[in-house]
Amino acid sequence: MKAPPGWVWFVFLWGMFLAACQAPVRAPQQVTVHIDVDGSVRTLRVTAGQTVEQVLKEGGLALGPLDRTEPPSYTLVRDGMRIRVIRVEEDFLQEDEIIPFERRTLRNEALPEGETRLVQRGVNGLRRVTYRVLRENGEEVSRQIVRVEVIREAVPEIVMIGVRQPFLARPIPGRLAYLAGGNAWVMEGNTGARRPVVLTGDLDGRVFRLSPDGRWLLFTRRGGEEAINTLWMVDLEQPDPQPVPLNVANVVHFAAFAPRQSWLLAYSTVEPRPGPPGWQANNDLYFQTVREEGPLPSRLVLEARAGGIYGWWGTTYAWHPEGKTLAYARPDQVGLVDVVNKKLDPWMRFVPYQAQGDWAWVPGVSWSPQGDILFTVLHGRPGQEVAEDDPYFAVVALAPHYWEGPVVLAENVGMFAFPVASPVRTLPTGEQAYWVAYLQALFPQQSETSRYRLMLMDRDGSNKRALFPDEGEPGLPPQQVRWSPAPVDDRGQWAVAFMYQGNLYLVLVPSGEAIPLTGDGLVTALDWR
Repeated sequence: MKAPPGWVWFVFLWGMFLAACQAPVRAPQQVTVHIDVDGSVRTLRVTAGQTVEQVLKEGGLALGPLDRTEPPSYTLVRDGMRIRVIRVEEDFLQEDEIIPFERRTLRNEALPEGETRLVQRGVNGLRRVTYRVLRENGEEVSRQIVRVEVIREAVPEIVMIGVRQPFLARPIPGRLAYLAGGNAWVMEGNTGARRPVVLTGDLDGRVFRLSPDGRWLLFTRRGGEEAINTLWMVDLEQPDPQPVPLNVANVVHFAAFAPRQSWLLAYSTVEPRPGPPGWQANNDLYFQTVREEGPLPSRLVLEARAGGIYGWWGTTYAWHPEGKTLAYARPDQVGLVDVVNKKLDPWMRFVPYQAQGDWAWVPGVSWSPQGDILFTVLHGRPGQEVAEDDPYFAVVALAPHYWEGPVVLAENVGMFAFPVASPVRTLPTGEQAYWVAYLQALFPQQSETSRYRLMLMDRDGSNKRALFPDEGEPGLPPQQVRWSPAPVDDRGQWAVAFMYQGNLYLVLVPSGEAIPLTGDGLVTALDWR
């Protein structure tokens, strides 16, 4: 046999040499760990290099879904280590808690100074609180509220207290409602006969309107976290009136009963938004029929729409005296709602005012008592080029059936003029006439921030004169004033109701006598029917 080549012998000898150089294989190192679990200590000999979690599994110790260890389960064990197993238990417990009733004080000028009267007894409420309780090795370490359910609402205690001698009582026609301190009050018969009708303290004043017959009061209440507000009504003919929800939310600009149809109301909605102004307008319009037992489903008249320039702010409306349609006003136009065809019929377009802020200007609108003329406010002079920041505003009359375009009745009045026509009055000649009340800015070039003076003119813009306040006195805040539904005295005088320095005032027409009706400084809305 032939001997193998030399290189083969070399490889064989080299392999033998490497095998002789390898270290001997050692058995895995063992360490001792002590496990504190379930009230006892277990000692184990385990292989080094394992984690706490592996050691527990090797020892047959199972962890629950909330159990934990000290040190953490991913820690490598070492000799003599003490491992503590913490058993964590979770329970849900319910406890009933008393909700203490609030104590509210209403200042009332109708009571002699210092006299008090309990209007409503307070009743504690009840809520059920659900807690998530964590226990470690049997001891409670955490208790967190996971749910609160109100079982019974608390009823506040309401006490009226007289704050001053009452004003001299004056007879008034109809029903005069006003909002003070988040509560609704009414006067009827005379200004001294006033009574609270809604004492929840949460009316926001965005809607505060009487029905044409004065029986129902339509109002909005603050809505909490889920809505801006909610729409309600209350029957003022009841001895103990209870608010009725209409299942409508987020009504910011408009809601009102239809003239001659106190069971029909219209409203428009917005969508809440986190940023200013807090909503995105839908520029929609709904009709809703209500009954004593509750509201019927709403009927959509105008679908949601962009609403033109600055349409995010919203559209407002005014019922025609016949109650068959409405006027509308938005930041760039005024017109009529075509209810049958569900569309808008613009009567006047204008350049929208650039407010330089998170709001938009919308002109006030109101009808003549016969419904043949619409009174509103125009931005800029008719027929002239108008800049978006032009400070000129005029009270105008619109009547497409009589004439074309707006007729200026009062110039440079300021953006918040809010013209309102009076009811019809009969002149000595037998002619049917009416006045128009409006606001005149004290500083027309800064009418956005200016205070205003209450003005009066005939329906054609003649015989202008200031009613309130006197020269040099602080002006009125922007608002839409309310006419009395009939003369207020045997001299045939009418009255205009308005808010001044937080109080309710009347001014008689034509005498101009001003009469304060409240003195608590809390009035924020009113209506008169």
